[in-house]
Amino acid sequence: MSQSFSIQENFNLSDYNTMGIAAKARYFCSVQSIEALQSLLADSRFQDTPNFMMGGGSNVLFIRDYDGLVIHMDIKGISIDQEDGEDITLNVGAGENWHNLVLHSVEKGWGGIENLSLIPGSVGAAPIQNIGAYGVELEEVFESLEAVEVKTGELKSFNKEECRFGYRDSIFKNELKGLFVITGVKLKLQKSPKVNTSYRALSDKLEEKGIRNPSIKDISKAVIEIRQSKLPDPAEIGNTGSFFKNPVISKEQFDELQSTYPDIPSYPAGDKIKVPAAWLIDQCGWKGKRFGDAGVHKMQALVIVNYGNATGEEIWNLAQRIQVSVKERFGVSLTPEVNIVS
Repeated sequence: MSQSFSIQENFNLSDYNTMGIAAKARYFCSVQSIEALQSLLADSRFQDTPNFMMGGGSNVLFIRDYDGLVIHMDIKGISIDQEDGEDITLNVGAGENWHNLVLHSVEKGWGGIENLSLIPGSVGAAPIQNIGAYGVELEEVFESLEAVEVKTGELKSFNKEECRFGYRDSIFKNELKGLFVITGVKLKLQKSPKVNTSYRALSDKLEEKGIRNPSIKDISKAVIEIRQSKLPDPAEIGNTGSFFKNPVISKEQFDELQSTYPDIPSYPAGDKIKVPAAWLIDQCGWKGKRFGDAGVHKMQALVIVNYGNATGEEIWNLAQRIQVSVKERFGVSLTPEVNIVS
């Protein structure tokens, strides 16, 4: 059965993206159910119209007005799919706020995502990005997701293998980009949690607080403190969190860099080495720089900010200048973690 939806024209997106860019969408629609989404995708008015799916808008930069249909996913709901003595599997609507899900799970004593506290955005966007932080990635608790195929309106399921997760990556950022709309995610959490304190900044914070046997609530609180000390609140200053991925380079390239820069920080990434993008950007002198209303945050070089009225084009031009300078100095290419929409 079809379900109604409401279309708005020439819609200002500034309240729907955390960078606060005042781009306009030719058409805008917020959907609260799978049926409404399927009806919208089947509407003959939009068959030849480009479309873009949005959740919390925390990982997107509109370079200019969008001459198409922006679909805002607002499907809510958290329910138990199944549970046993050890694990609990949740069905979560794509429109749920990710951090609220983490807090809900921590309060219930369900472990596995506490290290991912305070990551902005919606649950539906989490598998696209394979979000991760402080030693944990989404794929570790991911079971499956449901998504509607844009072309056919058919609801399909994807398991972990089919999502082809990588570092901040999935099939939905590559072969299937723009072809499916995620409507719900299934996550498997632990009822007797095993905490992960492998990340140095996290273990240091817990030690500083005198916590030797942390609970998942301790982990969550420590992660929130760290993130709040490093990252600006999008409600106060426009930003998308980390703008670039941490580059992963060969051991040979890293050894060469280390011979010139002995203090370069690094983390193992399989047979390769991950280098913090923030360090590279900071070394190039970008931290705290401001150009009009576009700038690099004074406390965290990885965060590009909108001080008020920057355009998406101004933000993107700054990001490209940063990429060029890092490439020229270190021979390392920075890839945006943010989805660039032009």
